[in-house]
Amino acid sequence: MKRVIVIGAGAAGSMAAIFAAKGGADTLLVERTRDGGRKILISGGGRCNVLPARVDESRFVTDSSPNLLRKMVRAWPLAEQRVFFEETLGIPLEEEVESAKLFPASHKARDVRDGLLDYARAQGVRLRMETSVTGLVPRDGGWEVAVNNGPPLMADAVILATGGLSVPNTGSDGAGLQMLARMGHTMHPTYAALTPLRTNAAAFNALSGVSLTVALSARSDAHSAQASGGFLFTHHGYGGPAVLNVSHVAVRARAGHTSNARVQVQWTPWGDAEWEEALKPHGGRTVTGALRAQLPDRLATVLLQDAGVDATRLLSELRRDERRRLVDTLVRGELPWNSDEGYKKAEVTGGGVALSEVNARTMESKRQPGLYLCGEVLDAFGPIGGYNFLWAWATGRSAGLAAAAPAPTSEPSTS
Repeated sequence: MKRVIVIGAGAAGSMAAIFAAKGGADTLLVERTRDGGRKILISGGGRCNVLPARVDESRFVTDSSPNLLRKMVRAWPLAEQRVFFEETLGIPLEEEVESAKLFPASHKARDVRDGLLDYARAQGVRLRMETSVTGLVPRDGGWEVAVNNGPPLMADAVILATGGLSVPNTGSDGAGLQMLARMGHTMHPTYAALTPLRTNAAAFNALSGVSLTVALSARSDAHSAQASGGFLFTHHGYGGPAVLNVSHVAVRARAGHTSNARVQVQWTPWGDAEWEEALKPHGGRTVTGALRAQLPDRLATVLLQDAGVDATRLLSELRRDERRRLVDTLVRGELPWNSDEGYKKAEVTGGGVALSEVNARTMESKRQPGLYLCGEVLDAFGPIGGYNFLWAWATGRSAGLAAAAPAPTSEPSTS
């Protein structure tokens, strides 16, 4: 029986262990924390956004080949993943229609984490918790896995699912990424992705607690992103799905010491024409009244100040240049920012092992035969909304099945 060690009991590792065991391997799942799956537990505000309701592959971000990424995602289509959770694990899912997200019907993330690990045990997976891997060395056609609390472990194949650097208090310390770099893998620079942005603009910080739906665009010399969705003012800046989904452009601009990324916001669904019409003279209506009809009161006041327009003015008193400035502010206003929350608040790690370094079908390293990679160590991430779990489940399953498969035997010579 083939011996497989899976390192990391998060989303990708748990799924890899399940399918390695289902594939017939003697499977050991090694985890540094006492319980595993901590990012699953905190995801979706404790509800766990298991999957997106629909998938747009173009929304994934990678510095590697998008074609390779698509092959990896399509190895386990969304519909089949949903069947696995609902029918195999017995965790019914329901769609939150407004966000196109799938959550467990119980709205308890613990049901997902426990369901995965319980099913893994039922398939024969052995779990070894509170065990840190300190070394990984090819040995005699297999692998020697050094650990902190006992003699080295031996395996025919190893699956590395150690995650990235995001939310370090869940156990993510980048150790796996460091191991892979030492083994000679091509590494794309890592960065905090899906993280809140910060600002020192006092007027915007004073709006803490105000939330609305916006459209954002972020551009730097090298990268760009667009997103629409929830936006939240915080004490130090901005959060919400729209902000998180474009934040990587700002983060990478800062890290690269290039020109700062420019973030622009369309505060309402209205474009130029709709606002031009709304700001036409209308009885004794004030400019403030026109904005407050579409925006939270406090935000309307700040945007008027930002555009340099007197809030007490009547619409009939607006000059053309004032109306133009105001429309620009409402439709493509500059969102001031100066930093970000980094890995501490990041949902995921961008960058990692180049996708060209692994076999797109098996997830086996092209540098180290018998070593399989999945999840966040790879150079890909998706937007808020279950995409990163989709990636973890798909790559974890592929790695597990391939690691458990018997080594191919050479055909006898017919000459």
